[in-house]
Amino acid sequence: MLTPAQLCKCLGDDTRLSLICLLQGQEEVCVCDLVDAIHAPQSTVSRHLAQLRQCELVVARRQGTWMHYRINPALPAWAKHTLEQLVPAAREALALSESVATCCEN
Repeated sequence: MLTPAQLCKCLGDDTRLSLICLLQGQEEVCVCDLVDAIHAPQSTVSRHLAQLRQCELVVARRQGTWMHYRINPALPAWAKHTLEQLVPAAREALALSESVATCCEN
């Protein structure tokens, strides 16, 4: 069960916070799109996504060679509310777009 302290720890890194910001409000995003959006190596993005999966903030689905990620729909209501409140300010602070370009079919 996710605790508030675990949520804060999971989001305490700019890369992980950026990934959550990019996923929030999206149905599903391919890892290739996340790599392009934050201009980081695929290995770095994948490592941070693995940490977010371990925290149970995101879930993944494999399609061919690509992994597709989304915010975990089973998050507790308090965690969903926290993300809804946090993401707009974090997007602005991190200079992130609200939408993510798609390079492949979901």
